[in-house]
Amino acid sequence: MILWALVAFQVKHFLCDFALQTQRQILKKGVYGHPSGLSHAALHGIASLPALLILTSNGAAIAWMVALEFIVHYHGDWAKAQVDTRLRLTTQHNLYWAIFGLDQMIHQLTYVAMIFILFREGWTRV
Repeated sequence: MILWALVAFQVKHFLCDFALQTQRQILKKGVYGHPSGLSHAALHGIASLPALLILTSNGAAIAWMVALEFIVHYHGDWAKAQVDTRLRLTTQHNLYWAIFGLDQMIHQLTYVAMIFILFREGWTRV
């Protein structure tokens, strides 16, 4: 069950962060409260539903996890954009790629944390 949920999170993450993300979302994630950044984070939260449904049928738990992911994803992306802009980083800088990797790791650890919380709180199917 955990393995299938992680697979679903990985597929979702690829689709939302790479295949479906628009250029406008990429460019506006650093503007706090901009609809493009908010819509990107909202898509991540909503697209987590299949992975969450593998783990639980508890509607309240699912709502909390979607909200958690939205908040963490939005602020992580915003912070990354702030650092990139303030340090004037481009894809030509090694630090850009280190920060990009850190951002991706935070997203992945969010999924692990969501699974952990669901199990710790007894909100899973087992």
